[in-house]
Order: sequence, then C-alpha cells, then structure tokens
Amino acid sequence: MYTFSSKLKTFSLVLMTIGLLGIGYGFLNAPKDIQEVEKILASESHEGHGEVKHESADEAHAVKASHEEVKDTNEATEHKEHLTHVLHQLQNKPWAALYVACIFFMLLSMGVLAFYAIQQVALAGWSPVLFRVMQGITAYLPVGSVIFFVILILCGLHFNHLFAWLVEGVTDPTSPNFDKIIAGKSGYLNFPFWIVRAAVFLIGWNLYRFYSRKNCLAQDEATDDAFYKKNFNITAGFLVFFIVTESIMSWDWIMSIDPHWSSTLFGWYVFASFFVSGITMIAMVTLYLKSRGYLEYVNTSHIHDLAKFMFGISVFWTYLWFSQFMLIWYANIPEEITYFVTRIQLYNLPFFGAVVMNFVFPILILVNTDFKRITWILVMAGVVILTGHYIDFFNMIMPGTVGDKWFIGISEIASVLFFLGLFIYVVFTALTKAPLLPKRNPYIEESKHFHY
Repeated sequence: MYTFSSKLKTFSLVLMTIGLLGIGYGFLNAPKDIQEVEKILASESHEGHGEVKHESADEAHAVKASHEEVKDTNEATEHKEHLTHVLHQLQNKPWAALYVACIFFMLLSMGVLAFYAIQQVALAGWSPVLFRVMQGITAYLPVGSVIFFVILILCGLHFNHLFAWLVEGVTDPTSPNFDKIIAGKSGYLNFPFWIVRAAVFLIGWNLYRFYSRKNCLAQDEATDDAFYKKNFNITAGFLVFFIVTESIMSWDWIMSIDPHWSSTLFGWYVFASFFVSGITMIAMVTLYLKSRGYLEYVNTSHIHDLAKFMFGISVFWTYLWFSQFMLIWYANIPEEITYFVTRIQLYNLPFFGAVVMNFVFPILILVNTDFKRITWILVMAGVVILTGHYIDFFNMIMPGTVGDKWFIGISEIASVLFFLGLFIYVVFTALTKAPLLPKRNPYIEESKHFHY
C-alpha cells in the first residue's frame, strides 16, 4: 500500500494556501469602476507601455478623452463604451486565470480516464500494472468537476463576462447589446440548455469513473472474471458517450468564448491537448512512485510505452494545430481569420511558444528510443509538455476574455499553484486507498512480465 508522505502532503497544502492568497489578491486588485480604468490607462500611457488596441478607439484617444471634458455626445458615448469594455476585460482577468487552470487540471484527469478506458476495451496486456495509477489520477475528476460547475453557474449569474453570449440583452433586438450572430445561435447557446448539458457531461463522466474503479477493486476479491467483463461492457458504452460529449464540451466551454468563430476540428484539437497531458501525467506519477520504491512490476518497457504515447499524441496535436491554422489562414475568410490574427498579434509569444513546447521539444527529445527510458529526460519532457498545454489552453481562452490585457501575473500563477496543490493532494490521497497492483486482472501476469 502506498503511504502519502508528510513532505508531499505539506507541499500540496502550501501550494493551495499560496494559490488561494494569490487568487484573492487578483480579485481584490481588479478595478471596480471606469474611474479606476481611466487612471490605469492614464498611468500606462504616461509610462509609455504602448497602445491598447481596440476597434472603437485607440489608447491615445481614450487617455486624452479621460483628461478633457467631452463635449460631443457621440464621442462621450464611444469613450464610455471603450472604458466599460476595458473594465470588463480587467475584471475578467482573475476569473479567466481561474477558469484556465480549473479546466486544464479537470480535463487532464479526463484525459487519463479516456486513456484508461481505451486500455480496457483494447484488452491491453501491457498496462494493467498502471491501472491504479490511472485510477488515482482520475480521483481528481469529481473534485475538479464540482469546482468547474460552480464557476459555470457563476458565469450564468453574471459574476463575470467570460462568455459574451451570456451578456444581458445580447439576443434582444431592442437592446444596445444586441448581437445578430449570437442571437442566431441562441437556440443552442442559452444558459438553461448550456448548464444542463454541462451537468449531463460531468455526471456521466464521473459515474463511469466511479463504477469502473468499483468493479476493478471488486475484481481483486472475485473468484471469476465477472467484474472485469462488466467493466468491459460499461467502458465500451462510455467511450461512445465520451467521444460525443467531448466535442460538444469543447464547443460549450471553450469555443463559445469566441461566439463569432467556429472550427470543425476544434473538438479533436482540444481532445489531443488534454489527452497527451493526461498520458504525460501518468508517466510523471509513475516515475515518482518508482523513485519512492513502489510499483515493483513497472519496468522500463512500461515507461517506454508511455513515452511513445507522449511522442505520438504530441505529433497528432501538431497535425491538428497545423490543419486548423493552415486551412483558415489560407482561406482568409474575415470572420474566421480574426481568431488567429488576434492571437498572432496580441499573443505572439505564447501562441508560437506553445508549438515549440508541444511539438518541437517532444520531437527532438522523445524521437530517440534510448531517451524514452531515461528518467530525468522524461521528467524534463513531461514538465515542458504539461506547461506547453497549459499555455495552449491559455491561448484558447484568454484572447476572448481579456483581449490585449493579458500577462502572466499573480492571478495566473496563483491559480496554477492552487489547482496543482489540490491535484497533488487528491491524487496521492486516492493512491493510499487501494493496493497499487490489481491482483485479479486477467492480464496482470502478462503486464508484470512485459518486456521488449
């Protein structure tokens, strides 16, 4: 049985504490009204930090207007709308940072659950010795789901402006907030239907996670393979449910942040990102447990196979990234290309940096067969891949919520620290609840003696 070390537990609690303090600071430090926004813009202009790009007015005009009495009614209205827009962006910043970290760690555990399910239906003989590691990581899914669902409800209650289609009056032709494109999608993008879909997805995923683990533990005490067969059947059904709900989830929780834009590849793209993150986390946790003297039957061949999946899915993610980018860029349709123009102009470093971290680095490191078996190289590659895919989620969510008001500051770092600490605490607590070796799995002997 695994024992959660006091040092690791203390470390996770410290991360959560620092994270909570930083998150609280981010919310407290956000501007409360347009007067504070005027001061911020004036300060930025005075310090020469460059202009804020916005379709209604440039920063120089906004700052100048903030120091002069606005006499023209149209100019005054335009100025106020700009300040309100910037206010919403700055208020969104701590919310968006929280949202990115929350969805990243939740979907990371979901990626592990999907990988575990695939191993079950494929009747894989190499991986059963890793099943308890996978089950430990997926223990975070219920916790992450609850926090994420609460954030979605708060979005619907207008605690933030993360989703433009949730703004009041956006579907009302008589409202100044009316948006014809969003109104055309209101049959699908409306809060009641949206939150019900979210509940169905999260409950469905967590029910499978609960029953698959329950059956796996019951199989250890059984005299036949009845529980294993039952797991196979529910896993086959779950994968059908997952492949449908995963695509819809990506539209609902990420793509709808930019409601004027759509991509038919987006569901696969998001899946590739959190799937490779999940596999990487399996490798990282496995290597940690091996270093502490656990998982005696896990050998370099198991680690090598995990590294091959890390390499292969990284290539798959890059294929989807390029396919989505190249087709939209080449077609040059205004309502589609805006998505990438925004990211290239305002998020140049994280946008192309993610490609380097998620493709170039894994290709150069993990293409070598010998490197797939060297612990320190895999840990280094894993840290880069996980960081790179967090940045990928950052790129998908931040431009539509904070525009050009982004930077990696206290809110972003604190949110990652909090959810990382929570993730470590939940996962390693779950690993103490059951033996790390599933004794009665039909393929356990093949897995224990897996070599090539």
